[in-house]
Amino acid sequence: QLQCIITPSKYQSPSHAPKLKSSSSTFSATPAAMTSHEFADNEPESPHNVVHPLNPEEFRRQGHMVIDFIADYYNNIEHYPVLSQVKPGYLRHLLPRSAPLAAEPIEEIIKDIETHIIPGITHWQHPAHFAYFPCTASTAGILGELLTAGLNVVGFSWVASPAATELEAIVMDWLGELLNLPKPFLFSGNGGGVIMGTTCEALLATLVAARDRKLAEIGEGEIGIGKLVVYCSDQTHCAFAKAAKIVGIKQGNVRVVPASKTTSFGLCPDELYQAVRSDRELGLVPMFLCATVGTTPTAAVDPLQPLCRVAREHDIWVHVDAAYAGAACVCPEFRHVIDGVEGADSFSLNAHKWFLTTLDCCCLWVKDPGALRRSLSTNPEYLRNQASDEGGVITRTGRQVTLSRRFRSLKLWMVLRSNGVANLRNFLRSHVRMAEDFEKLVAEDGRFEIVVPRRFSMVCFRMVAGARHDGVANLANKKLLESINGSGRVFMTHAVAGGIYMLRLAVGATLTETRHVVEAWKVVREQADAMDVEGIVGLRAIEPMIGGP
Repeated sequence: QLQCIITPSKYQSPSHAPKLKSSSSTFSATPAAMTSHEFADNEPESPHNVVHPLNPEEFRRQGHMVIDFIADYYNNIEHYPVLSQVKPGYLRHLLPRSAPLAAEPIEEIIKDIETHIIPGITHWQHPAHFAYFPCTASTAGILGELLTAGLNVVGFSWVASPAATELEAIVMDWLGELLNLPKPFLFSGNGGGVIMGTTCEALLATLVAARDRKLAEIGEGEIGIGKLVVYCSDQTHCAFAKAAKIVGIKQGNVRVVPASKTTSFGLCPDELYQAVRSDRELGLVPMFLCATVGTTPTAAVDPLQPLCRVAREHDIWVHVDAAYAGAACVCPEFRHVIDGVEGADSFSLNAHKWFLTTLDCCCLWVKDPGALRRSLSTNPEYLRNQASDEGGVITRTGRQVTLSRRFRSLKLWMVLRSNGVANLRNFLRSHVRMAEDFEKLVAEDGRFEIVVPRRFSMVCFRMVAGARHDGVANLANKKLLESINGSGRVFMTHAVAGGIYMLRLAVGATLTETRHVVEAWKVVREQADAMDVEGIVGLRAIEPMIGGP
């Protein structure tokens, strides 16, 4: 079941290619007793005959082999079990204990990838991968990543790579306009943005800016920062709590407002208002609200307009985390879910989730780039240059935590150009239609229920047959999910919201077609059929002990 499908013989080098020595070569001289020249002369490869690490023709040869390998991987990806079947620690027993002393040929490395690495891969690009949120790939995204790595620029300033700095501003405005973001978020409207790695970085950067802005008002120091309070719902991604901890917010000052099924698990503005008012009465200082469009558990949408009104009344920075669902807003019919974003201070989405851009690519827009610069800028002498000193260019290091940065805008630019807006919209719509089809299939089976109305391309459902209480249903669905994933034919994950354990089917893999969604439902039904006989009977026996709400 784990055998690699790719044919190894395709990746053998021509017979005339030079043969590299085996990594088993050894030498016995004592390094401490040798000069650098003597040491080098005793290496398995002579320093005068060393293989150049960046020989263009060798790069061309090996590159063709790797591209062929990846293309064949995608051609055969459906033959693999979606979820890796290996056991923890499997790889330690397959690889040598130490790195090779001598160079090894690419043919041997690819062979080891086939036999050792591929079996340990959970195939995120498999068309039956419905777990978590999607992490899409595309020809343009992959080749853009290759170009980014090949050029390998470090774009921390304009002079370090003018194209990297300027293309990022252009692409961020392109995408911002597609999302119909308010003008103040765009470079053309004196706002702007930055492409980061993930939402974790975006949250950290905006929290630092909001913290420093507030401390400038109330005074710095331990007493000042100890008064700052941040807000989210119990559906907000865990990255927010981590970022708050990093910037120094006391754990007790992270207000987690419970969401409920009555609000479709969105953050209730009245509940937020009450929490803010209570904190003010205690002499605390409300600082930051993280609102989410497309939460991880259920793809819930926090209502931005009323939440921003509450925040504006109390001078709270509002960040909108649209990591997953933000991409859908390029389609006019979905744009309404971010109505009210004009009242926010910052907005982010992950183009690597559902926008055909390979990991990593988080797009962050802010109305006040100066807030980021004031908190994150440094100006060491060794980075000073005329262009930056004259102030006519953007310095990216003042908008992010890291100094070094990749040329991420290149791949996003390629995705936008190679696909075009119309095709990107239709790609997103196709996934929504597939999710609608799955939702209908679930609704037609009386053993199941849709827990919350489908949003975007994600369906949250559970089996309820034979369980009078949520406690029993939760156990039954946990068992059901284990059997579904154990089949190797489908990979889904779960969520718990309002005490309800539910299965999540998130359509989004680039290669997914309607037939894969239909097959996923077939797997669910087959495993449920088996549980009707084997599982539910046993759960009914313990139901009186579990009880329920």
